[in-house]
Formats: sequence, C-alpha cells, structure tokens
Amino acid sequence: MKSYKALLAATALASSWATAAWAVETINLTIASSHPQTIHWVGVMDRVFKPAVNRILEEKGSDYRIAWTEAYGGSLYKYRETLSAVAENLTDIGWIGTLWESSALPLQNVTYFAPFATDDLGTVLSVVDSIQEEYPEITATWEKNNVVFLGGAGTDSYHLLTNFPINTVEDLKGRKISAPGVSATWLEGTGAIPVDGGLTTYYTDIQTGVSEGTLSFATGILPTKVHEVAPYITKVNIGAMYLGAVGMNKDRFDSMPEDVQKAIVEAGKLYRDALAKEITENSEAAMAQMEKEGAKISTLPEAERKKWVDGLPDIAAKWVETNEAAGLPAKLVMKEYMARLKAAGKEPARDWSAGLKD
Repeated sequence: MKSYKALLAATALASSWATAAWAVETINLTIASSHPQTIHWVGVMDRVFKPAVNRILEEKGSDYRIAWTEAYGGSLYKYRETLSAVAENLTDIGWIGTLWESSALPLQNVTYFAPFATDDLGTVLSVVDSIQEEYPEITATWEKNNVVFLGGAGTDSYHLLTNFPINTVEDLKGRKISAPGVSATWLEGTGAIPVDGGLTTYYTDIQTGVSEGTLSFATGILPTKVHEVAPYITKVNIGAMYLGAVGMNKDRFDSMPEDVQKAIVEAGKLYRDALAKEITENSEAAMAQMEKEGAKISTLPEAERKKWVDGLPDIAAKWVETNEAAGLPAKLVMKEYMARLKAAGKEPARDWSAGLKD
C-alpha cells in the first residue's frame, strides 16, 4: 500500500512538472552584431543582456522564455549596416553603431561633438540615456527608424595610435589618421587628414598605408591588435564616448507579450551598467598589456592638449545649427549634456554649450 501511494505521489509530481514545462512558451529571437564578442559591447550583450532576459522572465513568473540564435562577428551584416539590419529585421535584436549614423540618429552622437569632456564612461552613458528617456522627441528618432532603444553603449577614452611618434599637435599635420564617422571632426584644426574606417578595418588600413594611425580606445584596440602596426600610443584623453546601443526591431518588439517587453527593456539597462563597469575596469589593463607587447606609450603634454582643444572650431555649434535646421532639438541635447556632466562633478576641458545662442 505504501509503495502504491509513493507511486501515485511520484506520478502526480511528474505530471505537475510536465504541466509546468508545457505551460512555458518559447519565443525565438535572433541577436546579432557586426563586431566579434572580444569587443566589450558585444561580449556584454551576449554574457549579460541575453541571459538576463530569461532570468527576469523566470523571476517574474512569466510563462515565456526566449530561445536565442546568435549571429556575432559580422556573420549577418557589417559595421555600416547595424541600424538597417535591426530596422529591417535581419536580426531581432542587435548592437547598433550610432557613430556611423550621423544622418539617421544625429542626436545620439552628441558626445562626439563635445570632445575632451570626461573619461568617465559610466557618467557619459547614464547622462545620455537620461536625456533620451526624459524627452520623447529623442526617443522618437529611434522609433522613426523602426527600432526600440534598449541600452546605451560606449567606449573608454580615445587616444592616438600611430606608426610614427607624436610629441606636439604639429606632428599630425599632413598625416592620414583613421577617424570613423563623426570622430573625424576632432582632427579639424590639427592639419591631419581623416580617413574613414572602423575597428575591424584599422589594422589592414594602417598596414597597407591607407592611413598612418587612428583615434581609438584601448579596450577596442587590444583585441584587434592594431598596436602591432601602430605601436606609438599617445594618451590624449579625448574622452569616453557614447557610440551606440542595443536595439530591437520595433515590429518584433510590439508583437511581444507585455511581460517579455518589460524583461527586454530591463535587461537593456543591466547591459548598459555592466558594460560601463567592464570597460572602466579593463581600460588601464588593456594599455598595460599593449605596452607589454611592444607598444610605446607616452602622454601628450598638457600645453599641447590645450592647444588641440582651443584650436578646434566650434563643432558643437555647427552640429546644433545643422540639426536644428532639420527640426531636431540639438540645442537642448547639447545644453543638457554639458549641464548634467557638470552636475555629476565633471569638468569638461571646454564648455561646448557656451557658444549656443538662446
């Protein structure tokens, strides 16, 4: 009798497990990027964002789980197609490089038109995301491109990596420097010649003479080995930058159950914070490793850095004027960015909102 009751209990338990398992509905989603997982903003997307979605769904008692298909490292699209790939649902969720989308997502490039502001990536990401979340007209720029913004991504501070030594700003005159997208504006006034490109092209571009160096950041350069062909690293501290975000195709997002939508949005914030922490912790270590591998590291003298900062034209005012003419609140974004950095205790080398007319 005892064994019979035990059998009934075991059968009932197995049945309840089966019912619970049966109640969970699987949703298939593709997550992709143009860059490999060795680049932090992709690695964190895979290691933090992706598992966080299912963990949150489980914690909230949701009946849904995500089955992920990963397509990293440019297997679906290249770095120039990160926005269109998500917008056109080539992937459901993807890392989007706003850096290369100065026409489609100009407001998200505010940090690139306010260089030499701060090297604190955590502050940069939280400030820009807070502006986006507070003003619907900025969120609308994502939605206009059929994308739902999930969480910001950025870089540690930009420096110079070249195949020739640099001691003064004058040393850049006539030199070809890879400066992707809007970062080319930082070379205005230096006499350098900007060459377009990205982390995935720098090594070959420098090796073949297309350029003689790049403006980039340690955590991106170390895994791509660019320091092998551009061994002179000159610390300039142009600042941490907001270069992209994780986004989801809006049609797919809208088709998701509400609890899945909430989990995806929450995971996006976790992604942003984890990325800032990881990059901050790894930046100096990346510099040290490159030096160990033969890179020659120096710091641009403060007087020369000031000369560079002061010699830049008012790129912020030009950016504001262009985007305001297109009906976008660029003045608001720039002013808010500068004001919120200062409120966070940061001291930009130049106040890029000072030249903006009310």
